[in-house]
Amino acid sequence: MGLRTPAPGLEHEKRLWAEGHGIVVGMDEVGRGSWAGPLTVAAAVIPRERRVNGIRDSKMLTESRREELFERVSEWCAFWAVGHASHVECDELGMSAAQKLAARRALDGLGVEVDVVLLDGNWDFVGNGRSQLIVKGDAKVLSIATASILAKVTRDRIMRAESENHPAYDFDRNKGYPCPRHKLALKGYGPTSLHRRSWAFMDDIPWLGSRYEREQQLTLGFG
Repeated sequence: MGLRTPAPGLEHEKRLWAEGHGIVVGMDEVGRGSWAGPLTVAAAVIPRERRVNGIRDSKMLTESRREELFERVSEWCAFWAVGHASHVECDELGMSAAQKLAARRALDGLGVEVDVVLLDGNWDFVGNGRSQLIVKGDAKVLSIATASILAKVTRDRIMRAESENHPAYDFDRNKGYPCPRHKLALKGYGPTSLHRRSWAFMDDIPWLGSRYEREQQLTLGFG
């Protein structure tokens, strides 16, 4: 498939390398808006010389193209790692804290001392004075676009594998995000063990007599 969108560049990385920052990390997340499954953050350190053609923000690529690029960029990166916050941690911590946790796990997984982290958007979920925020960074910055592919493919593979255990929910297609089939399965069968149970969408699910209702009753002191 031909790519009509501009390729992300190296302007930010080159500037930081020239300033003496040895380890520049691009980071991106996926799964924040999903109703089920983990929130995933990837960290990517790209090499200074070699390049891989075709890298784009993961949202601009087909699933098959992302899978193909994943194999190439995972070998190409100088260092890379993925961190997850489980659906339970998303419930217990809240999404902002869960994203910070997943980011910390990804950075720890690199196994190297990080100088600067490049983040997509306008929220610093890394902290410690190491971050630079870039609006639309996943489309503009090569290391962030690389991280977006690593995060998306890793999480998609998790949800496709889980689809075999929960066939009614179409996790292999929707990856836990809301869609008509997913919503219908929730109304008919209730949530799976992967669903984020504190989210507002749970309020409209009529699964009387279920474990969730019993847990709510016990929490409120009615059990």
